[in-house]
Amino acid sequence: MTENEQAKGTAGYLFEAGMLKRAKRSGWWIAGVKDPETIGEHSFRAGVVGAVLAMMEGADPAKVALLCLFHDTQETRVGDIPHIGRRYVTAADNERVTADQVSAAHPAVVTGVRAIVEEYENGESLEVVVAHDADKLECLIQAVEYREQGYQNVQPWIDSSLARLKTESARQLAEAALTMTSLEWQKVYLG
Repeated sequence: MTENEQAKGTAGYLFEAGMLKRAKRSGWWIAGVKDPETIGEHSFRAGVVGAVLAMMEGADPAKVALLCLFHDTQETRVGDIPHIGRRYVTAADNERVTADQVSAAHPAVVTGVRAIVEEYENGESLEVVVAHDADKLECLIQAVEYREQGYQNVQPWIDSSLARLKTESARQLAEAALTMTSLEWQKVYLG
């Protein structure tokens, strides 16, 4: 493969990743949320949450943020299948989807992106545990925001997210988030 072909393959992957800015997280439709956040919006905040959790847990914040950034990139190809839908649909595993997504990219990109996804899916390091907690904590925080907006059917998302948290820091942040409004942060500045 020529350098030009590798550059085009890599640029193509970047265009594909841009689809995540438009693709909605479809599980929220079950809760009645008419215009849910996108996969890209979820991944961004999961990365921020992950970095913060990593700082609190003594893990590598950059590594956790990177794991979070790539954790749902496969959804450009297989969509955001809600948990209830997974009973009826068999999708390729994320490692296989990622391999296809980057197959025409620069060799370093192929190796790097595949390694990130492989680690997120199969690793057991503190960084992986924290990244998975970040994904669940971001979902819980989003559910709290949707509940404030009047969507009453989000409690199952809160409950399942809370139950799946592994680290003490994630549990503490979840409990704090459940006792606050989403605008409470302003009180620090507005007196």
